[in-house]
Amino acid sequence: MDIEPIAYFRSPLKEKFGIPRQSGVVPELAGRIEFTPAYRDKEALRGLEGFDYIWVIWGFSENVHGSPAPADKTAFKATVRPPRLGGNRRVGVFASRSSFRPNSLGLSSMKVTGILSTADGPVIEVSGGDLMDGTPVYDVKPYIPAYDSHPSARGGFTDIEQWKPLEVSFSGDADAQLEKVFGKGSEKEKKTIAALVAQDPRPHYQDDPDKVYGMAYGPCQVRFRVNGDKAEITGIES
Repeated sequence: MDIEPIAYFRSPLKEKFGIPRQSGVVPELAGRIEFTPAYRDKEALRGLEGFDYIWVIWGFSENVHGSPAPADKTAFKATVRPPRLGGNRRVGVFASRSSFRPNSLGLSSMKVTGILSTADGPVIEVSGGDLMDGTPVYDVKPYIPAYDSHPSARGGFTDIEQWKPLEVSFSGDADAQLEKVFGKGSEKEKKTIAALVAQDPRPHYQDDPDKVYGMAYGPCQVRFRVNGDKAEITGIES
């Protein structure tokens, strides 16, 4: 089966580092779904305004060393190391949400914050996405609470290994630089950056309190370091 992108995702996250590991964990993070010319028909979105959430099917387009097509059985990787398990314990690829999959397809639930009509066709504004800027989108479907929500369902290893966000602070320099980059009234950007860093995007085999990490966000590079369960944003460079 041949599939082609119907849209592309737009996000302030221009690199893989810093992207939330699951959709919904950073509800402050805004994004847009912009359709390709063949699908810029507002009729295709008729009725979507009645739904609060959507499912987005998309591609792990930046996984240049991802798993091969299923036809290549000799190279198929049956197990992966989820970050939730510290990156050193293996589970089956189909018991995980790893980005390295036989067909490199992702599935995310996002909140619809607006549906716009623009000169380039309809645009869906969303929040809580976990996609990098430029990610190809292959389908959009409405989220239906009566069928898609199962609050009492078991969550496998995620029930046992709880994820604790980092406590984030900004240095005085970082606060001043944030306002210089985004202007006055930059509280929204500050809250979003703090929420992204709180998810601890570091590889879990790294635990050097003196190491400074860089995360691309919109027009800036966010510098931070982590010591134990605390993260300090040390600088924001234009």
